[in-house]
Parts: sequence; structure tokens; C-alpha cells
Amino acid sequence: MSALPADDVGGPAQPLLTVRGLLRHFPLKRNLPWQPRAVVRAVDGVDFVVRKGETLGVVGESGCGKSTTARLLMHLIAPDAGEIVFDGRVVGGNDLPLREFRRQVQMVFQDSYASLNPRLTVEDSIAFGPQVHGLAHRAAVERARDLLARVGLEPRRFAERYPHELSGGQRQRVNIARALAVQPRLLILDEAVSALDKSVEAQVLNLLLDLKEQFDLTYVFISHDLHVVRTLSDRVLVMYLGRVAELGATEALFTAPLHPYTGALLASMPTLDPDRRTTEAPLAGDPPNPIDPPPGCRFHTRCPLAEPVCAQRVPAIDLAAPHAVACLMHEPGSGHSRAGGAGEWKVPSR
Repeated sequence: MSALPADDVGGPAQPLLTVRGLLRHFPLKRNLPWQPRAVVRAVDGVDFVVRKGETLGVVGESGCGKSTTARLLMHLIAPDAGEIVFDGRVVGGNDLPLREFRRQVQMVFQDSYASLNPRLTVEDSIAFGPQVHGLAHRAAVERARDLLARVGLEPRRFAERYPHELSGGQRQRVNIARALAVQPRLLILDEAVSALDKSVEAQVLNLLLDLKEQFDLTYVFISHDLHVVRTLSDRVLVMYLGRVAELGATEALFTAPLHPYTGALLASMPTLDPDRRTTEAPLAGDPPNPIDPPPGCRFHTRCPLAEPVCAQRVPAIDLAAPHAVACLMHEPGSGHSRAGGAGEWKVPSR
């Protein structure tokens, strides 16, 4: 067993990242001064835990709040409410200043070109972060060249190149190396492979798996591609309209989802088997407007198993459970006719 990282405070049993009540509403412009200001409820009270050494996949439709949650975790956007605890210390203030937190947590974005400064060489981009955190220039350059080699880019060929001289896959490898340059413990990967073609995507995914083992990393992996999430993740968090719908171990969630929304997502996964294909959409309609979300369970307007109580009562979710779900069908005494576990969504076999 490898030794604990020098930054490890709570030991292996301590969750690495704990999120409580994370909330962010974006105010809209008023048409008239006396009108009340409407808000977009992008992230509306999110709780979850990321364990040390795991990969937590985050999935959901576009607009469900995945990327906003990632930016809130990095404090690229200030939360309106909520608490983020990293290895037992509250992020922000004197307990864990943002500067120290951002050295231990880094993010890789979807757009590999926009993430890099076009005026800096690859070597300078990677070496910049360590220098900001106090590493000498020569040592930072040596670290940058070492990381280039680790992500599969020969330093003698690529160190002096500029971003426009690289392919999309090569630029994303540079972004991964840059994120690792400050020796973080947690990487947030926001659609980090979705812009790549499939052959390059497979190479980058294999690289991420190798780096996770080499550097003892923890990942939060955000993606639309459920096949990739299933391959890479230890647990999966499903978001819907700014809230957590389901959270559980990957295989348990993919084989026996508890939330009807999760079941619909899994039923929409493409298959190569012509006998398993269907022309009927597993889920009808568009997500409700996040400016005025429906009362009660936010999924009830699209749920085939919804009952009147679903529009009146907000389902609770016990994140301490091995397989947590926010659905009245799995909440004893909720008033739903299927309460008690009779409401599992059966995923078509593939």
C-alpha cells in the first residue's frame, strides 16, 4: 500500500470532498424596474461526497447543472449558499484559503483550444501554475517537460510549440499536463473528451486511467457519454434540473436504476444490436423551465409513473445510503402507491 499524500489530513477514511446545500441562482434582467427579478435556478441545493481515490461520474441532460456545479466547486463562480469541505477543511476563509485549495484541485475543460493562452508555448503554459505557487523557473520548466513526456508528447518536439500547432487531442493532453503541474489531488474533468474523435478519445481515456494510478488522483468526471461514464467511474451521480436525482455504485445504477429519469437516460444509450434498437423515445418532452421549476418532484411533469402526490411533495434523498434516490416511490409513507420499492425502472437488456 502506498504512503498517504503529504496533504492528506483525515486519512483514507475521510471523504476528500463534501458538498452541502450548494446553490447558485442567476438573476435575469427585468423588463420593468418595478417587476420582481426572476432567477435561473441552475444549481438548487446539491449535496454529495467524493471519496478519496474514486472516480465520480456526473451525468444528466444539457442544462441540468453539471458544468455549473463544477465551476462552483472550483470557485470560478461564487455560490449563493452552501458549504464545500475539502479533506475535513472548509473551503474559503482561514480554514482552507482558495489559493491552497486550487493547488490541490484542478479542472480540465471541454474546449482544449480556448483553455490555453495562444501566446504561450506549451512548455510555458504548463510551467506557469507551479511558478505562481512558488516553484523556481528552472524547476517549473523541468516539471513541465516531465509531464509532457508522461502524457505522451515528446518534450523535444512539443515543448516550444504553440496551441494552434497542435491537434485537439494533443491540446487536451497539454491541458491535462498543465492541471497536473501543481500536483493536485482532485481533477474535475468537465466534458474533457467529448470534443475529440473516438480514436483520440480512447487514447485520452486510457491516459487518464494511467495518470490516476501514477499520481493517486481522485476524479470528478462530467460527461454526456454514458458508455464512457460506465467504463471510467466507480460511482455515478445523476442530476436533473439543478438537483441530485440518484447516486450509487456504477454497476448497480446501470443495471438496476431506481429513478425513472435515470432509467430513461440509460434506455437512450445507443446500441449496435439491431434487435435492441427502438424508434420510440424513452422520455418525452423537454425539461421544465429552470426559471419556474415545477413544484414537488421536478421530474413529475415527464414521469410515466407520476401520481398527484409527486406534484405536492419534494422527495428526500439519503446520501448516506449505498444507493440513494430522490423519488417518492422509494420513500416509505410518501403517499405514492408504489412506495416501498415497487417502482424500479426496468432497463432494456443490451
